[in-house]
Amino acid sequence: MNDIIEIKDLEASFHIGVPDEERAQPQKLLVTIKLFTDFKEAARTDDVRHTVDYDELTRSLIQWGQLRKWKLIETLASNIADWILDRYEIAGVEIEIKKFILPNTSHVGVKIMRDKTFAN
Repeated sequence: MNDIIEIKDLEASFHIGVPDEERAQPQKLLVTIKLFTDFKEAARTDDVRHTVDYDELTRSLIQWGQLRKWKLIETLASNIADWILDRYEIAGVEIEIKKFILPNTSHVGVKIMRDKTFAN
């Protein structure tokens, strides 16, 4: 698949962290999402119905994430990938999450790639 839609550094505030006290309040995360798809038809027709509506995806993702809690960003990344693959007609997805928790670092991050073969 040669076509990629990228949502770079989506700001999300989710409850995440290993200790209970860290998860008590939402933390700022930056989430980058790459959607591997074919948007030739969307480009040909100039019609959003033939591609992923990334505005709807990001709004739904933020709402979904605000209702949950995670200990690990690895779990969060995997859950986001599964959530996207279950809802959108894409071949695969790459998720990168940046968390701003450690002193003397810009961030801690994880990156995963999933495709329809590995979903669920």
